Amino acid sequence: MAENTPLRIHHLRPAPGANKSKVRKGRGEASKGKTAGRGTKGTRARNKVPLGFEGGQVPLQRRLPKMKGFSNALFKTTYQVVNLDKLSELFPEGGDVTVETLVAKGAVRKRQLVKVLGTGDISVALNVQAHAFSASAKEKITAAGGSVSEL
Repeated sequence: MAENTPLRIHHLRPAPGANKSKVRKGRGEASKGKTAGRGTKGTRARNKVPLGFEGGQVPLQRRLPKMKGFSNALFKTTYQVVNLDKLSELFPEGGDVTVETLVAKGAVRKRQLVKVLGTGDISVALNVQAHAFSASAKEKITAAGGSVSEL
């Protein structure tokens, strides 16, 4: 390489003597022959073991059930929960409470269903809009002078 030419990545080469030749295992006693890194005796010293083989124990894919029965777990509706004490903390002056305002205040995540539960007390009138309410939450909100509407 000339002295004024810049160094380029595709010109880089290992230093002389830095490249070692690959170890040829199992090619006789002079190198890494004999057991060739497989230890002594045993299954894996002599042949390959199939993927998922558990040493004679019944494998996982045979222990698990194979498509039996029916489950409604896929159709379950999950709600994000907001308690009344959290609502009174976020809205101390009262007013309208919607899913969007709860998302803006960081109480729930967007694009998910919201359920209001009745843990805690509420003293201000709130107009709450949510996807679901517990019976005690409805009772406490209306007793405080607010209103409840399900989306």
